[in-house]
Amino acid sequence: MAFAVARRRSSSNRTAAVASAQALWRCFLLIVGAFGATLTGATVAAEPAHPPGNAPAPERMNVLFIAVDDLTCSLGCYGDRRAVTPHIDALAERGMMFTRAYCQLPLCNPSRASVLTGMRPDHLRVYDLDRHFRETVPDAITLPELFRRNGWFTARVGKIYHYNVPAGIGTNGLDDPQSWDQVINPKGRDTLDEALITNAEPHRPISAALSWLAAEGTDLEQTDGMVATQALALMQSHRQEPFFLGVGFFRPHTPYVAPRAYFERYPLGSMFLPFAPADDRQDIPPAAFAHNCLLPNYGLPEPVCLQALQAYYACVSFVDAQVGRLLHGLRELGIQDRTIVVLWSDHGYHLGEHQGIWQKRCLFEPSARAPLLIYDPRNPGNGHPCGRVVEFIDIYPTVAELCALQPPDDVDGRSLRPLLRDPTTPWFAAAVTQVLRPGDGKPVMGRSVRTERWRYTEWNGGEAGRELYDHLVDPHEFTNLADRDQYKGLQQRLRRLLDRRAEPLPPETPFNPDRL
Repeated sequence: MAFAVARRRSSSNRTAAVASAQALWRCFLLIVGAFGATLTGATVAAEPAHPPGNAPAPERMNVLFIAVDDLTCSLGCYGDRRAVTPHIDALAERGMMFTRAYCQLPLCNPSRASVLTGMRPDHLRVYDLDRHFRETVPDAITLPELFRRNGWFTARVGKIYHYNVPAGIGTNGLDDPQSWDQVINPKGRDTLDEALITNAEPHRPISAALSWLAAEGTDLEQTDGMVATQALALMQSHRQEPFFLGVGFFRPHTPYVAPRAYFERYPLGSMFLPFAPADDRQDIPPAAFAHNCLLPNYGLPEPVCLQALQAYYACVSFVDAQVGRLLHGLRELGIQDRTIVVLWSDHGYHLGEHQGIWQKRCLFEPSARAPLLIYDPRNPGNGHPCGRVVEFIDIYPTVAELCALQPPDDVDGRSLRPLLRDPTTPWFAAAVTQVLRPGDGKPVMGRSVRTERWRYTEWNGGEAGRELYDHLVDPHEFTNLADRDQYKGLQQRLRRLLDRRAEPLPPETPFNPDRL
């Protein structure tokens, strides 16, 4: 059975330079197609899943699309020995965990817009927390919209597109109405207990500050517990038809709020901040540090930071328990074998690395890299982690192909299905992450490319600084090699990769400098 997709126009806002570069890049990928690259944009309508005739149409798979806000790779399956995350760990063992998956921009709104459209930030012209992607690409067909157009029931519970947290909880946020048949916006006890929250930085709102609460009551009273409950009800009521269900958890976004029992899993005495050499910051350009985190640890004493760290991990375990409820529900409903599960975070998150960086907005590994797990019960590669470099814009074409749907022509990512079949498949890839800073009256664009060995980063095309890290010997990015002569040729090659995928300077597109 073929599932037709209406043609739409490419964004008129993409610059000619980027369009030309991407066309050249697609031609290059075609040349190296033997290495497993799957190109997008070849056709508009989906190809039949089998030759015409009397053969039955393949069963249409459900998609359980789980987004976790601000979740870094602080999970047991990613090697974090502190983390108590048995349910996500079990999903990783049953499906495929991508150990080197990178977001396009480590900030909630632009990252989610890229995931759900499959387009890079420079394609969408979305860099801040305010701009809706339809202002620049009004004809975009989002991933859930693609499924909706082809007969799936699509629903959202919680945060899939961007919300302001906690102020936006219980609202639609920057939602996309044409993506969904039904939306549910739970609002739990955590929104009523805000007066009880400890704010370590009283001059900043709890949405941005290191802030936390060991809450009284049960999981089911919290917003994320209600999200899981409502998602289970939707799976129950729509189990007889194919569905695409977006389930978005708000934690571990600040404020770090979880039931007290989860805090007790992480005694303060077991908490410790990441190691960094005494001279770690001396070879890092000032632009590399997020504009909202210029002081190490926000100037807070270590005991306060350890409390924040405890609270973050408590939220991770709390969300893990809600994911476990969803996975148990699939088994109880008898639909586990016809449901694809995708779990992702919008970006990574710093927990004190590099002498006290917290949260996101950086181009170092902890901020750019984020969890990505895919379980397809039909997948021959299940049970094996994949160490190839992949991007979050690859999620769209991957999920579409797994369900026999053709992505639109202007999706920038490529399908990961070859890796799902065999995670050791040769894979020519490099991930590009970028971030826009307000600067001191002059905006600064940072862009970074990650290969299997190297990370190369430049700020305003190199004018505001460059960074080069060798992950073979320096996985924590402590030694910046950019000024060493023996690496000049390598940097030129890595910069060419950047030029194909991201613009070097701040955009002319309007943006809100207070919301970067």
